[in-house]
Amino acid sequence: MFDADKGQVGQLNGQQLSIGIVQARFNESITHTLATACIAELQLHGVDPANIHHVTVPGALEIPVALQAMAETENYDALIALGCIIRGETYHFELVANESGAAVTRLALDYQIPIANAILTTENVAQAEARQVEKGRDAARVAIEMANLLDAIS
Repeated sequence: MFDADKGQVGQLNGQQLSIGIVQARFNESITHTLATACIAELQLHGVDPANIHHVTVPGALEIPVALQAMAETENYDALIALGCIIRGETYHFELVANESGAAVTRLALDYQIPIANAILTTENVAQAEARQVEKGRDAARVAIEMANLLDAIS
């Protein structure tokens, strides 16, 4: 077990980290709140605002393309995916949720870079609103912790 208080793996110290964030604009009221909470949490844990690169894309299916472009630069210690997919009346929800999630995971493995996936998949707007702040914060903490873990392993 690693002890965060002793500066070992698991510590939420982002002082030396560079983080890339890709935010989908679809359901923008939700994703904007996700991004705001995420960026605030990154800064709370010491990530310099100059080391946070935040871009937006049209929707969840476009997130992996931007993540891949960021990963290929090798300029980031971790990446964060922010989006919101709300179930509708058609199969489109499953397609977008499954494809975006699988692509984010594949990129993390292919590029060996931590990617915190905070693409919400909810039944309705109320569920998304209930999760938007905490999931944004969670994504920031996951990115920092995993970047530190991979650094410690290598």
